[in-house]
Amino acid sequence: MAINKDLIKDDLYEAVNGEWIKEAQIPDDKPATGGFNDLVDDIDKQMMADFAAYADGKETSDDDRFNEMIKLYRVAKKFDLRKKVGPKPLKRMLSSVEGLQSYADYQAQWRNWVLAGMPSPVAFDIDADMKNATVYALFAGAPSLILPDKSYYEAAKKAQHDQLLQLWSGMVKELLTKIGYSADQADKLITNTKAFDALLAPNVKSAEEAADYSKMYNPRSVAELAQSTDQLDLAAIIKDLVKATPDKVIVMEPAYFKALDGILKDHFELFKSWALVNVVRDNASYLDDELREINGRYSRALSGSKKPVSQEKFAYYLARDMFSQVAGDYYGKKYFGPQAKADVHHMVEQMVKVYKGRLANNTWLSKATREKAILKLDKLGIQVGYPDKIPALYDKLKVDEQESLIANLNQLTVVASKEMFARWNQPVDRMRWEMSAATVNAYYHPFKNIIVFPAAILQAPFYSLKQTSSQNYGGIGAVIAHEISHAFDNNGALFDEYGNLNNWWTPEDLAHFKKLAQKMIDEFDGLPIAGQQVNGKLTVSENIADGGGLSCALEAAKQEDDFNAKEFFINWATIWRMKATQQYEQLLLSIDVHAPQKLRANVQAQNQADFYIAFDIQPGDKMYKAPEDRVNIW
Repeated sequence: MAINKDLIKDDLYEAVNGEWIKEAQIPDDKPATGGFNDLVDDIDKQMMADFAAYADGKETSDDDRFNEMIKLYRVAKKFDLRKKVGPKPLKRMLSSVEGLQSYADYQAQWRNWVLAGMPSPVAFDIDADMKNATVYALFAGAPSLILPDKSYYEAAKKAQHDQLLQLWSGMVKELLTKIGYSADQADKLITNTKAFDALLAPNVKSAEEAADYSKMYNPRSVAELAQSTDQLDLAAIIKDLVKATPDKVIVMEPAYFKALDGILKDHFELFKSWALVNVVRDNASYLDDELREINGRYSRALSGSKKPVSQEKFAYYLARDMFSQVAGDYYGKKYFGPQAKADVHHMVEQMVKVYKGRLANNTWLSKATREKAILKLDKLGIQVGYPDKIPALYDKLKVDEQESLIANLNQLTVVASKEMFARWNQPVDRMRWEMSAATVNAYYHPFKNIIVFPAAILQAPFYSLKQTSSQNYGGIGAVIAHEISHAFDNNGALFDEYGNLNNWWTPEDLAHFKKLAQKMIDEFDGLPIAGQQVNGKLTVSENIADGGGLSCALEAAKQEDDFNAKEFFINWATIWRMKATQQYEQLLLSIDVHAPQKLRANVQAQNQADFYIAFDIQPGDKMYKAPEDRVNIW
């Protein structure tokens, strides 16, 4: 794709991606296309063709777990049969909701509902204990809202709030009447559900508040937590789920639990309607295709996608997601292989070395903090390509091709939930993957101090043997260093080398770091894009990681004999290219912890002195930023 070299001085992102943006077409079933999205599309095509070949018997596998995944794929493809059967499988689930007369009735079923992934006023999860990261702990949080974020319920977004709730209401009414409720019954259920949602909204965290991990750790004894409400017995449900009474439960949203009794008290009918509507929303897409199309209207309006995914893709996504590690293992071994795995693992080790060198030479950290930071890197777990073993859970997932799709998914969810709750108080499997190897992404887990690079992201434009080393460092090198930087962003910096929430900074170093983090917040806060503005606080962690990642990758690239700064920055801008609907861009501004792609590319390049030398950027050029305004933390 042609690069407009004259434009680089004004807008690196547009110079590199402008021609591509003009020609790119957003697929009808997606809200965006671009670097990450294009890779996803290619992988979907590859894997869908493979799934179809196995489902039709043209290919065979001797992996029982893989064969169960293909069975689910076949069940998901039976659209004609589901149309004939109608809403019966969903009505069976709804009868257990309709039969509820009181919170006591709900309490009697609560465990089964949680295990089946059905609505609950408390969201329970199992993860590494944030202060004892070698053991799994029980976490408790709040349920999701109808609108994408708490901020949509504030006065400033009233027009959007009203418009989206109207759209949601119309969609739910159509769903309810299609499965047999009268118009009056549907209206009442919708009114009650929105009333219950309005009780939840003021008391849950916004995306910005949830982005601060330090506020997530609020341990409570079970007795303390049980005092949150007299309407339901929290101590009993916890014992039902983990088969014991834990010493503590980690409460992620303390304000919500303070408000819980008021939310529930005298609102049973609202709660029951909310539960029923959520069961319909969670399962309607597994009935006939008309209901799947209706059920996706609200999310498509939020993202700007024009059409639902095809039947083929729907079936593939469903099977792939339920058997995520099995699908990832298959993809990683077939399309990535051990040689590339070893090559990229080596690249990660090189980036860790660069980071260590930078920490050793850091001028604003004290010796004690520097040594602890280097120790954290020494203990960093590295996972590349695909996991060495698949969790035993996948040996237990069994599909019955004679049963309905809803019945199968319900059963599979129960098995997976039981396995998750059985992990409570057990040693943490630090190397257990939480992302399929077929996912175009990467992550750092602060509670485990591990970085993970799935096979799917390890291809062009991020990484290719056909690209120069500078291109690879501007692509995957920056992504690798970005994930390493998360160990030292405003959240990661709070966790020690074992993943424990444990302040290992001197007070002076921490104060200095917070000042630098504030500079990063200020650098992005209020930047205009898609008719709105960036929230610097919401995006600060990712912006710190982007800055550290780009800077470290640049240093590593400069150590290569064929270093070319222009190629480095051009590929950096290339990996962020995206063409998206305005609705999707605006949605991301409200809920995404990442800054918009264009700003990730441009602002971080502006922070690097080498960028100015490479492209002769001078005062007066739009890409110019005065040295004192450039933010460099790592």
